[in-house]
Amino acid sequence: MRVIVVGAGVVGTMHAWQAVQRGHEVVQIERETEARGASLRNFGQIWVSGRAGGEELETALRARELWEEIGARVPALGFRANGSLTPVRGDLELAVAEAAVARDDAAARGYKLLTPDEARALNPALRGTFTAALYCERDAAVEPRTAQLALRAELLKSPKYTFLPGREVRDVVGEHAVRDDHGDVHMGDAVVLCTGAWLCGLVRELAGPDLPVRRVRLQMMQTDPLGEPLTTSVADADSFRYYPAYASPALEELNARSPQAPTAAEHRMQLLMVQRADGGLTIGDTHEYEHPFAFDTLEDPYDHLTEVVESFLGRPLPKIRCRWAGVYAQCVDPSRVVHRQQVRAGVWLVTGPGGRGMTCSPAIAETTANELDW
Repeated sequence: MRVIVVGAGVVGTMHAWQAVQRGHEVVQIERETEARGASLRNFGQIWVSGRAGGEELETALRARELWEEIGARVPALGFRANGSLTPVRGDLELAVAEAAVARDDAAARGYKLLTPDEARALNPALRGTFTAALYCERDAAVEPRTAQLALRAELLKSPKYTFLPGREVRDVVGEHAVRDDHGDVHMGDAVVLCTGAWLCGLVRELAGPDLPVRRVRLQMMQTDPLGEPLTTSVADADSFRYYPAYASPALEELNARSPQAPTAAEHRMQLLMVQRADGGLTIGDTHEYEHPFAFDTLEDPYDHLTEVVESFLGRPLPKIRCRWAGVYAQCVDPSRVVHRQQVRAGVWLVTGPGGRGMTCSPAIAETTANELDW
């Protein structure tokens, strides 16, 4: 079987990985020299803790297994089973954490409520004051800016894999074939379009104007090395307001009696923080849904994140090395993990995982391969 994969972000690359592992010939086409979108501009988190119960959690847990398996084969991914801690302050935030630990699927996530001393024993860098911390053992991390490169280097060892960068697919030709902007036609038994947040042009022509996927913009930043290990990923209680796993009467009480800080509310913020392999910290993020997106990166959200992080670390942040904005594609229906649609005979569009893309991509690709009977 010959599979044409369009797009070299993490979703596309995992589709290529699945096909090669199943013994198929793969041609992967990327319009840039390398992917430069949300697959690189994220935390690199394999984020199980906040996923909605049911299909979303099952997908994330399966993806977590696959990431670990692939990471064992490709050490350059930087896979590490670091878990996460969400420090909470006060009775209202504590009640939301207690409700999470009481969920029927809490054990599958590896939830545990820790005292401050227990949390600091796990992550000594958290020297700030807090009431307790929600631990999620199943969370993990990879290096987002190099993960696709590492996967591709491994794929290129196979004679069944071809990577064609710098080519934009412009047209679907008949069945099972696409034409790129060099005029070359690539024929296969299946074509999978994994174009990320690129939802115009060919995608709009194929899927129509009512594609149930929207684009979301975010802001993040990266610091110089911290100078000590941050042994877990770290979130704040605003993540309770953002992720569906934390929905409960306790969360409703928190929202009613202790709303978000104005800057966090305005920019739909939460804190997520992961230490990179070089010791720096990736910190974010904001969420912007209304089009057209601003082209500025705003300072108020960064000031808010800095204040929250420093309150947990009990020390100043290292110098901010860089700031950036990114855009990802998200299903309009939040209960859908991904939008998978046959848009022509032999041609499928797979897009819209939203902030779940890095976490769930291995399982999303596995499901595509199973459904298409590769």
